[in-house]
Amino acid sequence: MKKILSCMIAVGLMGCPKANDKKAEKKPEEAAKKAAPATQAASKPAPAPGTNDIPAPADVAAAPSDAEKRPSGLASKVIKAGTGQEKPGPTDIVEVHYTGWTTDGKMFDSSVKRGRPATFPLNRVIPGWTEGVGLMVVGEKRRLWIPGKMAYGDKPRRPGAPAGTLVFDVELLNIKKAPPPPKPIPAPADVAAAPKGAQKTASGLSYKVLKKGDGKTKPGATSVVRVHYTGWTTDGKMFDSSVQRGQPSTFPLNRVIPGWTEGVQLMSVGEKTRFWIPGKMAYGEKPKRPGAPAGTLVFDVELIEILPAPGGASQAK
Repeated sequence: MKKILSCMIAVGLMGCPKANDKKAEKKPEEAAKKAAPATQAASKPAPAPGTNDIPAPADVAAAPSDAEKRPSGLASKVIKAGTGQEKPGPTDIVEVHYTGWTTDGKMFDSSVKRGRPATFPLNRVIPGWTEGVGLMVVGEKRRLWIPGKMAYGDKPRRPGAPAGTLVFDVELLNIKKAPPPPKPIPAPADVAAAPKGAQKTASGLSYKVLKKGDGKTKPGATSVVRVHYTGWTTDGKMFDSSVQRGQPSTFPLNRVIPGWTEGVQLMSVGEKTRFWIPGKMAYGEKPKRPGAPAGTLVFDVELIEILPAPGGASQAK
């Protein structure tokens, strides 16, 4: 839920990954960095690359005719049937053993070789894993042929990432179901358009005060503010809310969308205001950033506090 505000704040104040998951998860693309034991004695030389690598399967070069092929381009084949009944969802946390090869038979990563399973949420890995492991049940072992477009690409941008089609043998050991997402906050009755009683600025921003503040203390264009907010598209779909998270957001007003920079400066501390922000003052009618909401956006914003500037100087008007 924090990803929209991180889009609003150019410096990325709000990160998307879940902090509690970072310590546990070891994604396939990251795990190879952990291959050498941390406690390895200095006097013992590290094994040369490729030493004791797990041999590639005979069909590593291409998926055989009996492999299941998906519309996405993913191919897979069950090597060992599982005993479970449920399949993991995209936000579930899975525990797996896996080995990965390029189609020329070179192994590039293996939790099996390390002797340590990997744990991660399925929506935090390459798309081929999200889809492929989502087909499995606990106890199952499956071979995946993942095209480059669902892995790191044919010309990876990340240094050291394997290119092109990748082949993985994956064994699903356990599934930890993700908690159900919280219910969205209902949109206001006037979400579709600003009502007649709303005020409108020269820029096209419309607003309506829902609760008066102290009427005195207002932020400036570069002030750092603490707010609670909820945002909807004009069809009533909530896309972000600090209220739902139960944690106010803090950011400088010159690091957010123009509609926020202008609108929040109109508010005094303690005030709650509804804004109708046209697309040109938000993310545009056709946002370039994947996942950003398009067109006019509606926000309920409560200005909780104007924080001191670095050095203790006041930022209030």
